[in-house]
Formats: sequence, C-alpha cells, structure tokens
Amino acid sequence: MTAALIDGKAFAGRLRHRIGEAAARFEREAGRKAGLAVVLVGEDPASEVYVRSKARATMEAGMDSFEFKLPADTSPQKLLDTIHALNAQPNVDGILVQLPLPDHIDEDEVIEAIDPGKDVDGFNVINAGRLAVGQPGLVPCTPLGCMMLLKDRLGELDGLEAVVIGRSNIVGRPMAQLLVDANCTVTIAHSRTRELPEVVRRADIVVAAIGRPHLVQGEWIKPGATVIDVGINRIEGEGGKRRLVGDVDFDAASKVAGAITPVPGGVGPMTIACLLRNALVSAYRRENLQLAEEAL
Repeated sequence: MTAALIDGKAFAGRLRHRIGEAAARFEREAGRKAGLAVVLVGEDPASEVYVRSKARATMEAGMDSFEFKLPADTSPQKLLDTIHALNAQPNVDGILVQLPLPDHIDEDEVIEAIDPGKDVDGFNVINAGRLAVGQPGLVPCTPLGCMMLLKDRLGELDGLEAVVIGRSNIVGRPMAQLLVDANCTVTIAHSRTRELPEVVRRADIVVAAIGRPHLVQGEWIKPGATVIDVGINRIEGEGGKRRLVGDVDFDAASKVAGAITPVPGGVGPMTIACLLRNALVSAYRRENLQLAEEAL
C-alpha cells in the first residue's frame, strides 16, 4: 500500500481564493476592508519571517495588514496598552501577537487582553471555552486546518477512532475537541502515555503534534489510517544541511497509511490560510453581515 498524499498547499490555495472573493464582498458591503493586526515583540529572525509572510498573505487576500514591531525590552504594560488600543480600533478585525514573547512578558496575560471577537489565533480562554461547549467562536488555526483536510479526505468522520498525540492548548486540546464535535471517539496521547504504539495502532485518524522528529513509526500505523502530521522539526541532513521533518516517519508510514500529509507542504500552509479565514469571519461578525462560514 502507498498512501495518498494530502496536499495542504493546494487545499490552502483554494481556500485563500475563496477568502479573497469573500473579502471583496465584505469591502463592497461594509465600505472598508477587513483588517488584521500583527504585533511582534523583539527581533527573532524566524518570527520576523513569519510575520512578513502573514502580512503578504493578508494583502494578497484583499485585506488590510497592520504591523506593530516593538523592541525586545518593551514593558508588559506597553504591550498591553498596544493591545487595548487595537481592541478599540474599528478597522482592526483581528489581532495576533506573535509568539513566543520575551521571558519578562506573561503570554497568558497578553492573550487574555485580546478582545475574544478579534482573537484570530483562538487562544483566549473565552474562545477555548466556546469550543469546549460547542458555541460559535474563533478556533485555533492549525487544528481548524487539520479538520478541513480530514473532512476533505474522509467526508463524514462519524464513529471513527482518532488519536491526537500532544496536549498543547495551541494544537492538541482544540484538535481533540474538534474531533469530538465531529463524532469521533478520541484519545489524547502524550509523553506520559503508556504503550503509545498500541494506542496509535487502534486509530483510524492519527494527528501527531508533539514536536519530536520521527516519533511515530510506520509499524504504529493502522493499515489504511489517515495521518495528519503537525510537527515541524529541523534536523541535520546530508552534508550538514538542515531540513524539515515531521513527527511521523513519513517514508515508513506512507507504506501503511491510507493517506498522509507531508512535511513541509501539508498542515503548514493551512495555518496561515485559516488565520486569514478567522480574520474575515471576525470582520463579518463585527459588521453583522452574513457569511456562509461553512463554505470557506
């Protein structure tokens, strides 16, 4: 068996096209563009590259991009003041504070300062709570993208057994909740899980999001299972060159699975596309305009 490749890059491209069409309609109906603000504290090179890519994608989708770059020694109060100002700004529909933050700043306090209606990362406890009880809110981008890929591949997920490896608030926990809402039977596995290979081997759906390169081996995978690899790990390859790999041993798993996402080119492109989606959903909700969110 050779697994079908789940092309997240291609899916994300189609999603961004639909977002662009909906953004143009929003501009016509609201008389302004939807706006996404990104706040970067410090000069971490990887974060700077990511922020630039978000800004470029936002503008390509026909939305306004607002960037706020603050020095690494910015005080917690200065950052909170910036967020409060963006909360009050009517042409800003989404606020994203690029993580990680410098050690002297409490990330939880910053996330909770963001207006839940503008929390496009979906990390605020209000949005986490709404997800937990099945109420409308803004869903974290990476799990949302994973669910889109799963539904596109499998259709209805009713009754399938799913294992999520990883329990972070950013991916693991919200991913598990989304799978529960889709009527899956869900196990959250983690570094303390006993007999992890046996747990994974039961699953029709495996979502690996634990941040350990090639943790999940091919023999762990149930034949025909769908594997979503969220991991992004840099390891040393041939000639000393560093390369990206996932949490799943792709070569081995692809000989057993029914379908699998590659790294790179799988989940990664979906994260930015879903960020744009969340910003646009927020804009429509704030202007009380109708949007068929399920069509995005």
